[in-house]
Amino acid sequence: MFSRILAVLPLALLAVAKYQACSNGSVQCCQSLQNANEVSNLLAHVDVAVVQAAAQGLVGVTCTPITIIGTGQGCAASQQAVCCNNNNFNGVVNLGCTPANVVA
Repeated sequence: MFSRILAVLPLALLAVAKYQACSNGSVQCCQSLQNANEVSNLLAHVDVAVVQAAAQGLVGVTCTPITIIGTGQGCAASQQAVCCNNNNFNGVVNLGCTPANVVA
């Protein structure tokens, strides 16, 4: 059992190393990264004012945390790795997002 864990550990560490850590939480995978004005109708559904969202920066839409342990995978090709400072809306929208730095 222990040898299996040791065999998988380097792969998991490689996947973690692909993304630099966010200073404000974990890296998220989002379907899109947009200005608050572009997703104003979506923001209304989660009771966020466009002005509030715009003040925090870009908005990540349909986001999930990167699940590395067990899969060794990051974001899918159609997603963007981002760091967001407000993930209180169950991934529907994340506020204050910036693209995560990908390490080659």
